[in-house]
Amino acid sequence: MTEAASLASCFTFDDISQASARIDGSDNTPVLKLIKESHAKGYDFLCLPLTTPKWRERWRNMCIVPSESANDTDVNTTAEQQAEAWRKAPTFLHEEVTISRLDEAVPVLVMASEWLQLDSTDDWVRHDSEIALRQEVAYASYLNIQTVILPPPRHRSQVASYARAINECLKSTTYVNFSIRLPIYDPVVFQPKESPPIPPSTVNTSSTPSAPSTPKIVTPRVSTSKAARAPEGEINATWEMWDIIRTLCDYNTRLTLTLDLTLPLPSNAGILNRWMAEPVHHIFLPASTFIANVKGYPVLPKGTQSFLRNSMAHHPIIIMSGVSSGLHTKGGESAYAQYVRHVEKTSSAVQAAITAGTVEHFAQGYQDYLQNPLQPLMDNLQSITYQTFEQDPVKYRNYEEAVYRALMDWPDSDHIVICVAGAGRGPLVERSLTAIKRSRRSAFVYAVEKNPNAFVTLQGRKQNEWSDSVQLFFGDMRHVELPEQVDILITELLGSFGDNELSPECLDGAMRFLKPDGISIPSSYSAHLAPLSSSKLYNNARISREIKGMETPYVVMFQNVNILSGDGGGVSGRCGRRIQQCWEFEHPRKDATVDERGLPLTNSHNVRSAKLLFHIPHAGVMHGLAGYFEAVLYGHVGLSIHPNSKDRMSKDMLSWFPLFFPFKEPLYLPSNSELHVSIWRLTNERQVWYEWYAESFLPVFNTASSPEHSEDTSGDGSFYASSSTHVAVPSPVIDAIDAFPSLERSELRKSGEEPLRSTAGVIKIGQTSLHNPGGRSSWIGL
Repeated sequence: MTEAASLASCFTFDDISQASARIDGSDNTPVLKLIKESHAKGYDFLCLPLTTPKWRERWRNMCIVPSESANDTDVNTTAEQQAEAWRKAPTFLHEEVTISRLDEAVPVLVMASEWLQLDSTDDWVRHDSEIALRQEVAYASYLNIQTVILPPPRHRSQVASYARAINECLKSTTYVNFSIRLPIYDPVVFQPKESPPIPPSTVNTSSTPSAPSTPKIVTPRVSTSKAARAPEGEINATWEMWDIIRTLCDYNTRLTLTLDLTLPLPSNAGILNRWMAEPVHHIFLPASTFIANVKGYPVLPKGTQSFLRNSMAHHPIIIMSGVSSGLHTKGGESAYAQYVRHVEKTSSAVQAAITAGTVEHFAQGYQDYLQNPLQPLMDNLQSITYQTFEQDPVKYRNYEEAVYRALMDWPDSDHIVICVAGAGRGPLVERSLTAIKRSRRSAFVYAVEKNPNAFVTLQGRKQNEWSDSVQLFFGDMRHVELPEQVDILITELLGSFGDNELSPECLDGAMRFLKPDGISIPSSYSAHLAPLSSSKLYNNARISREIKGMETPYVVMFQNVNILSGDGGGVSGRCGRRIQQCWEFEHPRKDATVDERGLPLTNSHNVRSAKLLFHIPHAGVMHGLAGYFEAVLYGHVGLSIHPNSKDRMSKDMLSWFPLFFPFKEPLYLPSNSELHVSIWRLTNERQVWYEWYAESFLPVFNTASSPEHSEDTSGDGSFYASSSTHVAVPSPVIDAIDAFPSLERSELRKSGEEPLRSTAGVIKIGQTSLHNPGGRSSWIGL
């Protein structure tokens, strides 16, 4: 089995020093010795600090004056001169770096100095820290090092300064990847365990005041007891800092995440899922994260275990730290890596990827790859395209079952006529003949196809396989004529959004084939939407930097994505389900006005629109909309790529991936917010296209002074806040579970008070532009 994750062994400067004593004839340096030992233990990479303590000492001596010299003018002047000389031409001494050769750097991930304070509250500390970081990055680039792991931001108030410094590093190098080490939550993990802050009185203010050697993260804390039970504010803090950093760095693809799993993870899957939409390339997994099982061997807590198992789909590099410290009594160092491989093997994503017949196995290499939808009316498909779709056994099995059940339900007749409109290379014709044989009914098949090249294949199959049981007709189903009306009309014109490959328009032309009491397979299909977060899809869509790329719906096999919406009505009770239906098409339809040939006079009856309200339980950034479809073929037989019904209706169906509607600008959505999505399906004489738009709102409550004086805001159906007293929703970083604790009725009875009547309203906090107006960027040709 190909391994999904790579393993890296993390070493400290002390480990490098100790390796010096083990150098033999074949190893010239301590780092080469560690590389050799790590590869022998099965590790793919090493993770090392780039610099030694001597570099930190020199930096502090130049930029921060020791306390005993605070009043020594000569010492201060010398330090300032050294600092200025360094700022003008930053350079290392040999003993200040751990790596100095190309052969040492090949399998290594380097960590920039953890004591750098790019977001210090002091201007000079930030200034000199940024110079030091650029110096380290330049040296890493000189050694052709591919990845630099950066220290985390510490101060929420200065995270923009941190982001600006990282952006400068990205601009100064062309190939080095930067990965920010962040915990999923609980910034206390970065609080110092030693080296107290240097008092302000000891600082040389002309150079740099000091801060703790290992600064702590300073973020707003929620102080209520409710928040202590569900501290989403604390959990959001690091993600929100990451969101600021990657936004200011313009979603640079060379900026990634190293998630630190030092502490146990929260049990709320909705909070954790947001990281699945982020570029998590590395996972930091120290030995202290593991707990001992009953036999004393190291295992991961269930929450961490589950998160790591789900993360395997993204092929991370897992950085193992402290595994040789003997923290657990059984198993030794190898037990940690063995356990991680066990978690990998039990990952459902990994298992699906190696199991033939699954979507994940079929789509290898296509995860998060943007594809333009097919234009089946405008274009004639190539044979290889037909062949790809014909590999889907589930779709054709369900079509066969639908035809079989329709035949079994059809009244006794000596002559049942079936038409396959859009026959392609013939798979639906073949399945129809199989269904006829199974049903033991007498039936005949017409096959219609407009692709002249595929029609050659159909002629060969008729001659060699079908003989007189099938009659072929060449032409567009909207214009070709059949010798008689048919009892069952079979088409496979569905797209990822149901109607996005013009199934309604095609069937409008083919419905004239069908008898008034005839059966259409499919009989109906519906389109569904959900708000989606994915920095990878956003970057892929905007790669051309042209507006067309951000106004085109794409077919995508989702992987690095997170659906932002939640089930339930939200704070106000107005919102719908996590994934909501936009519209539905039914066949045969009765509402279209037709001419004497049975064709619609216009296409206006296929125009659709929808306004959907989504509850956003956890803070996130929306990059687009996820589109799905469900189809009823006949009776209870159907097809679906809807996440809630696909396994029940058509598990492991390969023919369709979801549709992705991108947004030109990401839209930040706080916890407990509402998202209102508008989408239109529009048409003219030549084209069909989609337009989409979104607004975000934050709920508020309007509490009247008494029930008899409260205002009625429901008469006109408006959901906006009335003029009565506004009661703001709790902070958008509070956990949705605890945002609105209900007061027990028993407590109200005891107090003898009647609750004030309140109504929910909303305050608008954001919106997108209208995408693809008039079909200017993307459309499907009629």
